[in-house]
Amino acid sequence: MRHLLFCAAFVALAACGGAEPVWAPDDQVARARYVSTEPASITLFTVTRVKDGSGAHSGLLINGSQVVMFDPAGSWHHPALPERNDVHFGVTPKVVAYYIDYHARETFDVHEQTLRVPPAVAETVLQRALAYGAVPKANCARAISTILHGTPGLEQVDVTWFPNRLREEFGQLPGATSRTIHDDDADDNHGVLIVQHGDPRLN
Repeated sequence: MRHLLFCAAFVALAACGGAEPVWAPDDQVARARYVSTEPASITLFTVTRVKDGSGAHSGLLINGSQVVMFDPAGSWHHPALPERNDVHFGVTPKVVAYYIDYHARETFDVHEQTLRVPPAVAETVLQRALAYGAVPKANCARAISTILHGTPGLEQVDVTWFPNRLREEFGQLPGATSRTIHDDDADDNHGVLIVQHGDPRLN
């Protein structure tokens, strides 16, 4: 995928690019806030290559006091969604669909794993994501696994550099559900997706 910032599983690659801090103003973050009526949950997205199944990227959807997407070291974005250091705000169901559509390609599959958790656990994950800071390239799985491992009730998820290892351990959490999304879209239509989806906060 030409525009996807891959999370490689080698520590050496972490030094190839620094984090890029982003900090949206308070008023933008407040306006974008989206609260779901669904039970509290966390959802791990893992992008894998179709040709060999290797892991390419990890992202974490957090449904706590508000719904945010923690997309560490990722290229996904939308101009209508404010961001603070890889945490994107205003994540409605339509935005989630856009996130999936952005990553699922003819050469990449997306694996979605959802776990319902107590509200306090979801909020801890959310606050840890907000406090983590901008994530350097090649650190996506490490950032997410660090946050999960440090959250009470999720300690069995070990810290790892490998998206597929994180996916495997997340899937072993009691109650986790999963699905895989395949798509035959071309690799080079990311800009087209933004135009097609317009403002993703609209129903």
